[in-house]
Amino acid sequence: MALNRAELERVLAEITPLLHGGWIQKIQQPTADTLIFDIRTPGRTHRLLISARPETSRLHLTGQHPPNPPTPPAFCQFLRAHFQGAKIDAIRQVPNDRIVEISFTGKDGTQALVCELTGKKANILILNAERHVIRELAQQRDRIGQPYAAPPHREQVPQETQPIRFTGSSGTQASISADIDAYYRDKESILAIDHAKEARRQALKRTIKKAQRRIAAWQEDLSKATTYHGYARYGELIKANLSTIAKGTEQITVIDYFDETLPEVTIPLDSAKSPQGNMDDYFRKHRKYLTADRELTPRIAQAEHELRRLREELLAIEHGTWTPPAAPPALPRTTIQTAALKRKPSGDTQRHGPFRRFVSTDGFPIFVGRNAQENDELTFGLAKSDDLWLHARGTPGSHVVVRLGKGAEPPVETLRDAATLALLYSDLKKSGKGEVIYTRRKWVKKAKGQAPGAVLVTQEKSLHISLDKTRLESLKARSTQD
Repeated sequence: MALNRAELERVLAEITPLLHGGWIQKIQQPTADTLIFDIRTPGRTHRLLISARPETSRLHLTGQHPPNPPTPPAFCQFLRAHFQGAKIDAIRQVPNDRIVEISFTGKDGTQALVCELTGKKANILILNAERHVIRELAQQRDRIGQPYAAPPHREQVPQETQPIRFTGSSGTQASISADIDAYYRDKESILAIDHAKEARRQALKRTIKKAQRRIAAWQEDLSKATTYHGYARYGELIKANLSTIAKGTEQITVIDYFDETLPEVTIPLDSAKSPQGNMDDYFRKHRKYLTADRELTPRIAQAEHELRRLREELLAIEHGTWTPPAAPPALPRTTIQTAALKRKPSGDTQRHGPFRRFVSTDGFPIFVGRNAQENDELTFGLAKSDDLWLHARGTPGSHVVVRLGKGAEPPVETLRDAATLALLYSDLKKSGKGEVIYTRRKWVKKAKGQAPGAVLVTQEKSLHISLDKTRLESLKARSTQD
């Protein structure tokens, strides 16, 4: 609960004589909505705390020394530039309201700090000599440059009926401030835990949802690959009968010598391919099944284990048994190692970015630039010489890079995945189809004297792509960028 009007009046009566005529020595902004001023008066330095936090908006002297961010926020930087060294001329409360105005004289002349300590809409504003708003904490842009007008006055509880929580019974100097300081130090500790709990709860819900989509996509990929389980047998049977199969045949019926009962089995064939081509297709699809089973099965098991842990943590929050750790843990990211790469991600993969990140149907990492600067960094910083590079032809759009092992060729589905992303993140997205060029990264050169992202491409090939909803959903489910 914020200070009420009566409490604000009492604390101002206590601190105004102590601060009047003092000089601003130091200004800090330890949190987004809290300011602390070190004010030097003869023989002593006072610390004035002003909070615009909705639940605890207030103003009083403090003995706290909270840690500050490594870089001061922009509002704090502005205050330091214009108010450090300024002299306090007056402190007054707007009659019958929770608004306090502190007038200063500094190198820019007379200015004022207006503290609207009004609960949900609490704010801190800086006024120039003409009483125009030149800066404000809540970033309500429509007030900048406008003459200051106090918020609409709401009907207040009569002062004589407002509870007085802080009496300053110790009788020491600034004893009311000391009471307020102690009360809100405890209250804000509780609020900090509540806010950390809610932030973690929301983060967990997002991560669980994403993990569920990712697991579902992997399970779907595994299910599709499992249909190729028996294709090695088909390949061997075709191989044994290769000389008897004519091109253009749509199916063959042969003796299945893998079964001890030696039944006949009918094997479908692609009539557009040669017998050798059909045999190679069956062997290739069986290898795809083996790779999927080897890579996806443990990946799914690990992800499901992590999902259970996340759900347990969420349940603890909802049952009130969760306590924030000393350092909040980073939300988990699934580490993907693919058979295609067979090596750990390079340091460059971790240093550069963030980029959009996906995993292709075949398990290859795909990176997509978000803007011209990232396009430049992706192509000429992250990408290796043999990586595949793609871009929508003749239109502004993202650079797309597929990480390949040296000398590796991109599988057809990986190529179509990457080309789909190049089309999606280009100006051709609305049309839903278009041409995408691709080449090795080594054939992409920076265009001298041009803006970031402008390149010269040689030895490119192209393919025509239409945005496929199923492919896009599968790619988004396999995105590795939270």
